[in-house]
Amino acid sequence: MTRSAADACWSTVPELRGTHVALEPLSMAHVPALRRALGEGGLSRLWYANVPAPDAVERYVVAALEAQAQGSALPFVVADSAGEVVGCTRYYALDAGVPRLNIGYTWYQRRVQRTGLNTEAKLLLLRHAFEAMGCIGVGFETSWFNQASRAAIARLGARQDGVLRNHRRHADGTPRDTVVFSIIDSEWPAVRRHLQSLLDSHS
Repeated sequence: MTRSAADACWSTVPELRGTHVALEPLSMAHVPALRRALGEGGLSRLWYANVPAPDAVERYVVAALEAQAQGSALPFVVADSAGEVVGCTRYYALDAGVPRLNIGYTWYQRRVQRTGLNTEAKLLLLRHAFEAMGCIGVGFETSWFNQASRAAIARLGARQDGVLRNHRRHADGTPRDTVVFSIIDSEWPAVRRHLQSLLDSHS
């Protein structure tokens, strides 16, 4: 890929499709489907997670699109193989000068958690980041208390870089210790094989 093509990737949300999942550019039109995906709001009651309550979805999407307009994020809506919206994810902390970014703000309906959908979504996102955007590093961040998220990130093959104490705040205002993980470009070929192997086991 040419440098100009790679540069264009930093301002455009791609459509990424696999067997189990489709990631598409987030828009205001997705608000009703995202509310349905959240159901009664059980996910948003996890105090250490960044999941919107059903009645806050519109504000959540507006904020994501504002971050995109400012050049700091590329947000996606996530759909299953039947085309039903099941959650969100995004690239954020974009730094084309390195180049590096983070993957996060990820939440899914409970029925698709720990399935091939998440594995394939991460494979597609990482492939695009390393192979289309030319990243030399991709980061992941989560709350110290979010044990499920920490385990899921580690299962991808990401390595823990450290813990940032009182790094930011949880949605309820309490201080958050942030656990930081990353995958670098030299590790990507092995991580890609690992994720493909995990995906094959779900098939």
